[in-house]
Amino acid sequence: MYKRASKLKLRFDTNIGSLSVEDLWDLPLKDGRSHLDLNRLAKELHRDVKEDEEEDFVTPRSSNDQVLNLKFDIVKDIIATKIAETEAAEDRETKKAQKQQILGIIAEKQADELKGLSVEELKAKLEE
Repeated sequence: MYKRASKLKLRFDTNIGSLSVEDLWDLPLKDGRSHLDLNRLAKELHRDVKEDEEEDFVTPRSSNDQVLNLKFDIVKDIIATKIAETEAAEDRETKKAQKQQILGIIAEKQADELKGLSVEELKAKLEE
């Protein structure tokens, strides 16, 4: 899909100008302001695809229909990839926090063990 897009030098006409496939990766998934985001672009492409899907029994489908579908597929793939990357990053952060918590508990338990030792046992450990 990306090979075909690069061969076609595919561009996306938006309210902020013409964007390449590479430019799409810099767009946010959603933007609460009036700027362009991937969600808004996908909705516009989806609407265009639905309009073009209306059957015409006289006029054959044009290559523009294929390009439009390619654009839509690319935007959907970028959205899916960015969502997966975000979820993976959140999962890594959760695991990192849990690991830090476990290490803290281990340190506390080790400190409690040491506190339970006698002075002679502590001196012996120091000499080890």
